[in-house]
Amino acid sequence: MAMSCDHPDLLPLDEALARLWAALPAPASSEVRADRDDPAADLAAMDGVALRSEDGRAPRRLLGTLYAGDDPAAFTVTPGTAVRIMTGAALPAGADAILPVEQLHETEGQIHPQAIPEAGDHVRRRGGQACAGDLLLPADQPLNVARTALRAWVGRPLPPPRRIRVAVASTGDELVTDPLPHQIRDSNGPMLAALAHALGADVERRPALPDDPETLAAALRNPGGVRILMTSGGVSMGEHDHLPAVLKDLGATILFHKIRLKPGKPMLAAQLGDLLVLGLPGNPVSAYLNALLFLPVALAKLEGRALPDPWRRARLAAPVKHKGDRPLLHPCSLEDGQLHPLPGKGSADLVTLARADAFAWIEAPGQEAGARVRYLTVM
Repeated sequence: MAMSCDHPDLLPLDEALARLWAALPAPASSEVRADRDDPAADLAAMDGVALRSEDGRAPRRLLGTLYAGDDPAAFTVTPGTAVRIMTGAALPAGADAILPVEQLHETEGQIHPQAIPEAGDHVRRRGGQACAGDLLLPADQPLNVARTALRAWVGRPLPPPRRIRVAVASTGDELVTDPLPHQIRDSNGPMLAALAHALGADVERRPALPDDPETLAAALRNPGGVRILMTSGGVSMGEHDHLPAVLKDLGATILFHKIRLKPGKPMLAAQLGDLLVLGLPGNPVSAYLNALLFLPVALAKLEGRALPDPWRRARLAAPVKHKGDRPLLHPCSLEDGQLHPLPGKGSADLVTLARADAFAWIEAPGQEAGARVRYLTVM
């Protein structure tokens, strides 16, 4: 019987992602407090008329119109009068309710209520959401769109848009522009640069690095102002796989090297000063999947956003067998909400990667048709 070459002590994917997240700093953010009552005045919650509820259904004479942002001091509502008002406008003095347009009948400058108003109807009361000084958001919360809006709402300076600088460099003497049969073109560099760009990074694509420890060490010592360096190749067990040893010699902190995942086992992450090095495997499917899993986590933490969840769920349209010990990410097309497994040919199969819509997570010994599994969407 053939024995598996997998190792039970390989780091699980979730643990590797957790280590990366914990190791990276997030930009500090201060707490957010209300600078004034919210709303700062009684506001109309609907288009209609502002009136005195105690006058019931008696006709009212219209005094004028208030729009959002108008000073309500221009009008005072007295018995027998009302002010036309638009959503978001401040209530004039004397008014305690809004009667919506749908409940009004207007003739010759007078309005005739078709319902009996009650005090507070369709009014957003001053301080109803927050009072001046209230804590709205604790310090050091991950930034998202709503929290950006909240900072603007209370007049706080907005954090400048952050675009993390990412350099992409393949490794290997075999990478050339016009390859002979024993050489190959660099597809990983363009692929990873395109992925980093799609994820919102400021991307710098660099020439491929040769299989030379001194050249590799020089590139790591002088990262050129980038925050993340993504390499592909040079992280496995071959004689020319120098990246792990060079990083150790430079005093880098190895966050992890080798994970329980197929494809993508040789994945390496290390910190060298302020530089995060994501050492991806050289085979294109492995490189792509590792980048798709780890780069969004690094970008989110460094930008101050919440930990992203890339997983979706769907049912398999056909069974997938898996004899290995590591979880398998299997290529699929996504049709009518179902995952249709593709006949992949391993981690070097760039053709199937280009045809795939998703990669399904398959545990040994496999999954039957109809099983609901998690998957990654191909970008």
